[in-house]
Amino acid sequence: MNRCAVLAAGLVAALVVATPAGAQKPPPLGAPDVPSGKPPPLGAPEAGRPPLREPPPTAGERPAASGSGFLVADGRVLTNAHVVAGCRRMTARNIRGERVPARIDAQDEQRDLALLTVSPGFGPALAFRNTPPVLRGEMVVTYGFPLSGLLSSGPTLTSGDISALSGLRDNPIHFQISAPVQPGNSGGPLLDAQGHVVGVVVSKLNAARIAKMTGGDIPQNVNFAIKGTEAQAFLQGHGVQPILEASTGPDRRAAEVGEIAHPATVFLQCFR
Repeated sequence: MNRCAVLAAGLVAALVVATPAGAQKPPPLGAPDVPSGKPPPLGAPEAGRPPLREPPPTAGERPAASGSGFLVADGRVLTNAHVVAGCRRMTARNIRGERVPARIDAQDEQRDLALLTVSPGFGPALAFRNTPPVLRGEMVVTYGFPLSGLLSSGPTLTSGDISALSGLRDNPIHFQISAPVQPGNSGGPLLDAQGHVVGVVVSKLNAARIAKMTGGDIPQNVNFAIKGTEAQAFLQGHGVQPILEASTGPDRRAAEVGEIAHPATVFLQCFR
């Protein structure tokens, strides 16, 4: 097998073993002291509105992973299937600090998407871009909750570009993006310069593994998102009609796009 073939096979393996951006586990006993994986609430409930209560834990369960998601309709949250895999129960927390049960309604392991139900009125839904087609070089923004318990307990914004219109080995359902992602970003929205959803953050290359394979070359910000068209098809297949809008107005700054994503993005926690 020639070197190119070996490298191509290794790239696939590196993506598979890359820490999924939502499969975040608590540190093992004896690890260096880091903050707890359970972040404090983001804020108090709105005045005059009773707080929503998280259900008490059941015997033997523990927080096992965390990720991001976003509202696509009233009380419906989209995330990655790997964020909810093996979870006995899920909770969702919105930007008001309200934490509620999140019921897993549907999963598509091939697309790596999952649909959850939370309380009505949990937050506004984001709109998907339906036209024009996404182009290479477009500015994009990610919004989510990376490295929970280590970084900020609030959501984090990163920006970058659409690097390629397909994923690893020409995977047609992915975009390659340069916006940095970390464990915990999985399931969060990828937005265009208008604040419309164009994808769902899903994975990153394992830079250390690639460096070992290539003799020291470290890939810079090679990350992937599921295309928005795939997410729309998944939602429609499970009875959810996403909001569709055209991206035809003036571009916004990344900070302004973040303000659109902020009230619709939720922190998800998995208990096993």
